[in-house]
Amino acid sequence: MAANRFDQLIDAWEPHLRQSFLEAFNEVRNAAQIDQIARMLERGDIGGALRAVGLDPIQFRVFDKAFESAYEAGGSATSTALPVVKDAQGFRVRFQFSIRNPIAENWLRQYSSNMIREIVDDQRNMIRGFLQDGLSKGLNPRTTALDLVGRIGANGQRQGGVIGLTESQEQWARNYAEELANNPASSLTRTLRDARFDRAVAKAVRDKEPIPADLRAKMVAAYRNRALRYRAETIARSETIRALHQAQHDAIDQAIKSGALKADTVTMVWRSAHDKRVRDAHRELNGSRIRYGGVFQSSLGPIRFPGDPNASVANTISCRCFLEPSVDFLSGIK
Repeated sequence: MAANRFDQLIDAWEPHLRQSFLEAFNEVRNAAQIDQIARMLERGDIGGALRAVGLDPIQFRVFDKAFESAYEAGGSATSTALPVVKDAQGFRVRFQFSIRNPIAENWLRQYSSNMIREIVDDQRNMIRGFLQDGLSKGLNPRTTALDLVGRIGANGQRQGGVIGLTESQEQWARNYAEELANNPASSLTRTLRDARFDRAVAKAVRDKEPIPADLRAKMVAAYRNRALRYRAETIARSETIRALHQAQHDAIDQAIKSGALKADTVTMVWRSAHDKRVRDAHRELNGSRIRYGGVFQSSLGPIRFPGDPNASVANTISCRCFLEPSVDFLSGIK
């Protein structure tokens, strides 16, 4: 990655995290034992069906590695951008960010582990609820299994399944399916619908005829595909911001502890994305400065940097802001 400015780094790394997130769930879908899921459902064994899905944290290693690479890129970009300093004898003090620094390594290991565990736990809860719903409604076990995992599309990949969605997103999909069956006009207001089907919906409303079941199934599958992409985009944006800015913070901390910088010479400047999507709390922070180690005070609560894992979700999710470090080597000189 050639980009060193953090807004450029964000734009460069976000697609990598988004793609790796989708690849991880492709791995989950491809590993799922559909016949075994169906057999377990025929017996009413939800636990057995979950085991046949085969969720395992190792399947998310591709996403974990992308996060780690983004973190290292953030630290390296920060150290590269720091001005060259010389010691009392005139020798250059060379500083390089180390991802193997014990503090950095420990944070990365703990945060990555918690992040993957939360994703897997969320999936187990969502899948369990989906399977229980299918049993309670007396749906065909194999149909339920295919709806869960998805059906193989033209690209050879399984698409339109539930796996990868949050519980809330799957509920959106269920509500959408009910609207298509009972009140198709209201389905046209859903942001994640595939607009290519709008003409068919409008015709059904105009003719006062139901949408054919097979077409409804295709529309719900398309909705789930778009919901999964939306989730991938949201997670990629949030986790890219978090990885880069945590690394920026840790790189400056390493530089200070190495003697390459003095803490009281470093100022952090908040920069927003300067568009209508920026939340009011962060628009108000734009241009604000704090000494390194300080905390920005936003109307949504304290925050050290964009994506700060210690800040509230409302203060961090999908944030696109970034920080610019400024070093004043004349500080304290009279």
